[in-house]
Amino acid sequence: MSKFNSWISAARLRTLPLSVSGIIVGTTIAIQYGYFNIAIFSLALATTLGLQILSNFANDYGDGVKGTDNKDRVGPQRALQSGLITQKEMKQGIIITTVVTLFLAILLIYAAFGKENLVFTLLFFLLGLGAIAAAIKYTIGTSAYGYRGLGDVFVFIFFGLVAVYGSYFLYAHDFKWQVLLPAFTIGFLSMAVLNLNNMRDHISDKKAGKETLVVKMGAKNAKNYHYFLIIAAIGCLVIYTVLSLKNAFDFLYLPALVPLILHLKRVVENENPMLLDPELKVLALSTFATALLFGLGQLI
Repeated sequence: MSKFNSWISAARLRTLPLSVSGIIVGTTIAIQYGYFNIAIFSLALATTLGLQILSNFANDYGDGVKGTDNKDRVGPQRALQSGLITQKEMKQGIIITTVVTLFLAILLIYAAFGKENLVFTLLFFLLGLGAIAAAIKYTIGTSAYGYRGLGDVFVFIFFGLVAVYGSYFLYAHDFKWQVLLPAFTIGFLSMAVLNLNNMRDHISDKKAGKETLVVKMGAKNAKNYHYFLIIAAIGCLVIYTVLSLKNAFDFLYLPALVPLILHLKRVVENENPMLLDPELKVLALSTFATALLFGLGQLI
């Protein structure tokens, strides 16, 4: 495999659709209320993709250095684990991606608030720094929060609240509590992706001393938790649609919920963690499809 292809593999392209789901939802809600700016949309997408790639590089590095990525791991082999990318190269990749992402975030904040809204500018700059720090500290360092069962909290904050509500606010500069409901939806579904990943890696993580929430609560409770996340996500989106209903197209996303329900049934009935790996793709793409159809419904 060429070095370029190794970096593409390390970027984990299959995770990128999930990362932009919140931007799609937040943007289309803003459009529905009469707000849109192509520069904000483009920069929000670019910044989010940068953060996701940074997180993937950092996760690869952190788990690789700690020895968590080993022969016991069920998922795809990582770049550091396989030797395709060295520790030094991955560090350099993390630094470069951090600089580029921070630059994109600054451009995004300026496009949204200009020089007039100093308070909002400062708030979103701090959120940007927080997102970068969260992407890096998930598995890197002795205080990596992913090894203490806190990954779900940060995923909910940044994939849900910041991505959906934050992107809406970049356009509208306005607080609407209802927008929290679809933010909860994307947040819960993103947490479900992480939970599923941790359910798959439960045994190897436990052996390596990585105390994810699944390791802490056990496989049975993790299934119940997964059930709650999917149902709560669907419920929040339906409640938002009912509260903001303008026409039948607002329910355009309903067909995308069917794969989520079928996925949930398979996960609850699963007895072999190795068989959960294909479900990651199902859940991530179903979340992306839900976001797209929800957004389209907002625009019609």
